[in-house]
Amino acid sequence: MSAPWDDWDHIVKLDPDKSLVEGETFEDVCATGTDALEIGGTTGMTEEKMGRVVDACTKYDIPVYIEPSNVGAVVHAADLDGYFVPVVLNAGDVFWVTGAHKEWVRLDDGIDWSRTFTEAYVVLNPDSSVAAYTEADCDLGADDVAAYAEAAEQLLGQRIVYIEYSGIYGDPDIVEAASEAVTDATVFYGGGVRSYDAAYEMGRRADTVIVGDLVHDQGVDAVRETVEGAKTGRAEAANER
Repeated sequence: MSAPWDDWDHIVKLDPDKSLVEGETFEDVCATGTDALEIGGTTGMTEEKMGRVVDACTKYDIPVYIEPSNVGAVVHAADLDGYFVPVVLNAGDVFWVTGAHKEWVRLDDGIDWSRTFTEAYVVLNPDSSVAAYTEADCDLGADDVAAYAEAAEQLLGQRIVYIEYSGIYGDPDIVEAASEAVTDATVFYGGGVRSYDAAYEMGRRADTVIVGDLVHDQGVDAVRETVEGAKTGRAEAANER
């Protein structure tokens, strides 16, 4: 069965705890050509902040998903397309594998399971906030990451494998190894994509390239370049198969 993200080459991740570039709007972000918006962040997340961005973005004709980092940041909105819930495979603290999820289910009676999906994260930047929070083991080689990706798909039934470098540009060989290890799962890549060339390089290896800090730091023109890079890279890789 097809998934909504099967044809996405590019996602913009918006952090509700950060501002857009002066003079730019959420409408501008939606008009960059990106395939979807993912709203979430590691720190400073509240329902109020999340709701403000959700309300602003769901006015436009683009898929909008939230990625809640805690139960207090979950927004229930009919206009949302759904929820992406991280499961950090290489977390040292099991709270981020199952504990946070159990608490969400225990405390929230309004979960719409038909629109709720998990992302099997492999966190690889040891200096990132997400690595610190989850106590992630980031000392991993390509074979380790490939094994996580295969286990996520084959053992855990995960449909999304998210290779997350969170703030730094990752190793293309590791991303390629993860992609080669899965059969049907979609590989998301996020981390340090700030140019056409970087998006193109990762677009040839991952199914979907995600940019986050870029939209807050440099704005929509820079994001538009990464959209073009990711889509060109994906198209060329598909033609070579």
